[in-house]
Order: sequence, then structure tokens, then C-alpha cells
Amino acid sequence: MNEKHEETAQRIYKIIMLVLLTTFITFMVTSLTLYTHFTRNPAYTVLTGESKENGTSGLEKYLSKVKKIIDEEYLWKEDINEDLLKDGAVEGYVKALGDEYTEYIPESEMEDFKEDINGSYTGIGIYMVVDKDTNKIIVYYPISDSPAEKAGIKSGDIIVSVDGVEYGYEDFSKIADYIKGKEGTKVKLGIERDGKKLDFEIERAKIEINLVTSKMIEENIGYVKLSSFDENAAKNFKEKVDKLVENGAKSLIIDLRNNGGGIVDSSTDIADFFLEKGKTIITIKDNKQKEEKTVAKQNQTYSMPVVILVNENTASASEILTGALQENNRAKVIGTKTYGKGVIQTVIPLSDGSGLKITTGEYFTPKGTEINKKGITPDIEVKLPETVKSVYAVIEKDDTQLKKAIEELK
Repeated sequence: MNEKHEETAQRIYKIIMLVLLTTFITFMVTSLTLYTHFTRNPAYTVLTGESKENGTSGLEKYLSKVKKIIDEEYLWKEDINEDLLKDGAVEGYVKALGDEYTEYIPESEMEDFKEDINGSYTGIGIYMVVDKDTNKIIVYYPISDSPAEKAGIKSGDIIVSVDGVEYGYEDFSKIADYIKGKEGTKVKLGIERDGKKLDFEIERAKIEINLVTSKMIEENIGYVKLSSFDENAAKNFKEKVDKLVENGAKSLIIDLRNNGGGIVDSSTDIADFFLEKGKTIITIKDNKQKEEKTVAKQNQTYSMPVVILVNENTASASEILTGALQENNRAKVIGTKTYGKGVIQTVIPLSDGSGLKITTGEYFTPKGTEINKKGITPDIEVKLPETVKSVYAVIEKDDTQLKKAIEELK
């Protein structure tokens, strides 16, 4: 008898992850509040579903039967954590779409997600990326004056472990969430650098993200590097460029290498600074093939010559800015072909505090060129020397792409 019950329990446990899909379907057929970070003024919309089969969809009825079986038969039902089951079930449901950019965000992670978009969070102050060539998690760079920088973390460091637990590139999101943590607590990072293993213990703190850095190079050439596009990126970018102009900049290099994107509005706002009023920046198509065109809304702020630096990790909002200036003949693009992420995600909060980040549109350049899975081809292709071990840690003397940009502007 015990063996029979054990087999029954195991069989029922296999379907337990589907149970809370009922909750998900209930969310989808009742009111949802739509919040998008990709419009200048956040839009709020109510989404409702139509009832099927006298008010209950076929899937919902099926899952109700599964839940009933578990309620009646599952041996350890008193140990079931409904919240964990719901998160796991919905996460699996969304993952089955096969879209790498669409994801379920549990309630416990939504606050961190909002903080990242607002330009601040609690952590150690590093940008991390997955190196596509090695499939390793790399420190893109430590934020200036952050706990990570003070501890000695450097661009190009490979993250091997967190608090003694080894992780792979497929655990990127898990590592990012784990490293954040509560202010004042500590985290241990296992780092590989130049073939050597190093350990760092770093105290977490409130981090104010500075995504835009700038400097004067050569004689009258300004240089601005954007690491990502948050809500304040356009404002910070303009402040940096205005300062460069005050210091005598007559031309500008915009470095978008390794910039994986961010908020679309921020990139279109920056494009607006360089284009004449009315010029097309991007065209977006939704799942009904409805087109929405974004055009420059103000008179041109900057008329100086511009070069944009890109590489294989330049993606999404970065490609929007690159394509807009390239196809409107406002910038020369130098580097290697970009990543090719030409789709836009919208964040939809659910009623329990969790949310969906879901792909809702595809964007095209001013001339209608498709970017998704194709990327943008630079006007001048320049590769880094073979001696450069990582595109995330390039010293200036080896930076052939930057040198070519300076040459073009001279």
C-alpha cells in the first residue's frame, strides 16, 4: 500500500506545476493594469478577456480538474506553497512562448526591476554581461566610486561564484538578483582574472547609476559613452554634451559598444537632439501590423559631425539611435555589426504585484530596414586587434575603433 501511494504521489506531483496556471488564466481574463515604460507619459489600460464555454476556458476547466485531484489525492498537500507553485507555473507558461525577451517577473523581483529602470538600486555597483564567445559572465565595468570599484573589481573580470556557489552563464538573472540584496549586508564574489582566481567580499550599498560618461579627446573632439538607457539617459546625455561644447568640442563620438539597450523613449529623445524636426526616428509595428511612427519633435539641438561606435553587443535601444542617425545622414557608424534586437517589450503589472515583460512590437529604421536578428552594418567596419582578450576591457592604445573615429572626425 505504501508503494502504491508513493507512486500516486509522484505521478500527481509531476502535474503540480501546472496547477496554478488557473490563477494565471484568471489574471488574464480579469482586469489587468497596463503600465509601459516606453511612452513619455505612462499609459494605463484595462485588458479584459472574453469568456468561453459559459464563462470558463477549456484550459481553465482542465486545470481545475487537475487542482481537484491534487486537493483530494496528493499525500503532502499541507506542505504546498501556493505562491511558489504559482510563480513556477506562470514562469513555465510564459517561457514556453519561446521568446527570450518575454518573461514573468515574480512579485519579489518587481521592486528591483522598477529600481533598475529608475536608475538606482541596492547592490555592489557593477554592470554584468554574458560574453557570447566564451559563455561566461563578465564584469562590463564597475560603477565609479561604487563598493565594487573600491574593492578592486575591474572590467573584464569573470564572475565564477557568488557566496561560494558556482554559477554558469545560464544563471545570469539569478546572479544579478542575488548580488543585489539588502543595504549593509555583504556578498562574496569569486573572480577569475588573467587565469588567476581571486576572492572579494563586498558590502552592498545604495547605488546611483551613472549611465553616461564623457571626456574631451584630442583637440576639439568630445566623447560620450552610454552604457544603457534609463529614464534619465536623455537628460544626462544632454548635460554631458552641453558641457563638452562649452569646453570647445566641435565634433562628437557616441560610444554605444556593449550597450544592450533600455528604455526606447530615452534613445529616441537623444536621436531628436541631432535631427531636424519631422525626421523619422523609428517605425513600430504591433501584432496587428498597425504602424506607429516616431519623428523628431523639436528643432535640431546639435549640428556637429558625429561618429557612433558599435559592436556585436550593441542592441535594442542602442540600435534605434544608431539607425536613426545613420539613415538620416547625421552620423557615420564605425565598428562591427550590431546584435540585432529589433523588438520592444512592455511591462504589464498583474494584480498580485508580479508582472509580465512581454514583446509587443517590432521596430524598423527610418528607411524601413528590419533590425531584428539582422543588426545594423557599420559604414566603416573596424575590428579590434586579436591581442584584445575581451571587448569589455579594451585599453585606449589598443582601441582601433576609437582611433578610426578620431581619424574620421579630424
